[in-house]
Amino acid sequence: MKTLYLLRHAKSSWKEPCDDHKRSLKQSGKKDALLVSEYLKNIKPPEKIITSHATRAKSTANYFKNSFNISDKNFIINQSLYDFGGKKVLEAIKNLNNSLDCVLIVGHNHALTSITNMIGDKIIDNIPTCGFVEILFNIEKWEYIKYGQTKNIIFPRNLKNNQ
Repeated sequence: MKTLYLLRHAKSSWKEPCDDHKRSLKQSGKKDALLVSEYLKNIKPPEKIITSHATRAKSTANYFKNSFNISDKNFIINQSLYDFGGKKVLEAIKNLNNSLDCVLIVGHNHALTSITNMIGDKIIDNIPTCGFVEILFNIEKWEYIKYGQTKNIIFPRNLKNNQ
């Protein structure tokens, strides 16, 4: 059994005069990352967090690193996750070490929405910023990922409505 967590980076600022991959989180993005990571801190922790090298993705991933108490050696930056179509992200997932049973991937849209709809059993129109999806697979090797059970879908707006 394999568990895949997919997390879209939190809301970032478009006002910064910098390259796309260097954009930082907005204040609202920081609040959402804290809200969602704190809400999820008691679920099964991932063995590794693998994030895009984009500043907004790394910053978001750090909130989850802290909530799940993940060590630095299990916090991986993977430039191929700076992907908006999904092909490179799916390739990274299929190439995960099979000794890992639970992994959190932090990346970008439209890649994450496309992958979720391709390999999960629930259709999601759009994973919003800081949206989290858990998909379970009855497989022993990551390379066999095809179709799993979408278990949890957590969006910041749903948590705010419950407060």
